[in-house]
Amino acid sequence: MKSVVQIQRQGKVKDVRASAAAAGLPTEEIETKVALIQALIPLGLHAVGEALEAEVVALAGARYRRTGGQAGVVRWGQQRGSVYLADQKLPLPVPRVRDRAANREVSLTTYEQLQRPRAADAGLFRKILVGLTCRQYEACAEAVPEAFGLSASSVSRRFIRASARHLQTFCERRLDRDEFVALVLDGKTFAEDAMVIALGITLQGQKQILGFVQTATENERVCAAFLRALVERGLRVEPGLLCVIDGAKGLRTAIQTVFGAQALVQRCQWHKRENVVRYLPKTQQAAWRRRLQQAYERPTYAEARAALGRLRQELRGLNVSAAASLDEGLEETLTLHSLGLFPILGVSLKTTNCLESLNAQLGQLTDKVDHWRTSDQKQRWVASALLLIEPRLRRIKGYRHLPQLRAALQATIGKAERVEGTRIA
Repeated sequence: MKSVVQIQRQGKVKDVRASAAAAGLPTEEIETKVALIQALIPLGLHAVGEALEAEVVALAGARYRRTGGQAGVVRWGQQRGSVYLADQKLPLPVPRVRDRAANREVSLTTYEQLQRPRAADAGLFRKILVGLTCRQYEACAEAVPEAFGLSASSVSRRFIRASARHLQTFCERRLDRDEFVALVLDGKTFAEDAMVIALGITLQGQKQILGFVQTATENERVCAAFLRALVERGLRVEPGLLCVIDGAKGLRTAIQTVFGAQALVQRCQWHKRENVVRYLPKTQQAAWRRRLQQAYERPTYAEARAALGRLRQELRGLNVSAAASLDEGLEETLTLHSLGLFPILGVSLKTTNCLESLNAQLGQLTDKVDHWRTSDQKQRWVASALLLIEPRLRRIKGYRHLPQLRAALQATIGKAERVEGTRIA
């Protein structure tokens, strides 16, 4: 009984022969043949030889026959050559054909197409990101003993080309195709710099990475320019936007400067809790972390505010600095409570955890880089890694309630605008 590999090999090689035997070798058939050959790397060299011979027969006729083929076209020996099978460059003897009437060599279409790597840059890009260094790839990529392999410099050049295309795609894609109801902003450290990343949440609950900016700190000027760039690319804030941040003052000011009254801020409750307990002795931190968490878990604004108020009074007697830390921006840690949506959306939007999780995945792909040489290198790696991660992002928990968030944002923003209009009048 024939094995699956034998059946696949016979079927695919038969397709190769059929397409290559056609006189004139139409482009569609050549494309089909090349795709089939490159799916058979372990059998690739044999299949390539069969395909090249089939094209020679179509051009010059069968060996030792005076009939068949095209008039005046004859075999002309062979030469050493090489082809690509996926991202493998393989040596093989290549037959030659000559047109006596025109006194010129006839090129083989199959050979020309197989000399170009097909999707090799993208393949290399994925392999390097998931953990292979440039020098490790030369050993790991070999699928057959005859493979030339690829030098580290060749791999680096191809990775730069692929990652540069990803960076351009990332920076230019439009944001007006989706309706965003929430925006999560946070930074990740790269050597002496930080990359502030923006993660958008659509009205359907899908996560989309909107962009990033390289900065030494999360200062207001850089972050404001970054947010303006998102608006210029089509980010709509007029329907109302909930911005989830860790509490960085520069980022908070930038949101106010660019989005104005159209955005409400939800300060990360996890960051607030950790900021408070760091003022306390280590022996007391676990207990206070638990008590602050319980206060924030109260379902209504009134209950949560009252519980935090009682903890604040107790903290003042224990550590004034810890109490002051709790006071700073306290109301913005309760935005979801004040909107009446904490029980249904608090799991997903009370913290920056969805972006922290993305940063962890980003770290798995980029932390292996020991030395960041240039800003371009950082940005190419970050863009490439984020685009690789994005398709795996899942919808947030409670996404069915996001239309309620949009309605609550519009009602709150509209009320604030009416109050402001009355005050000015």
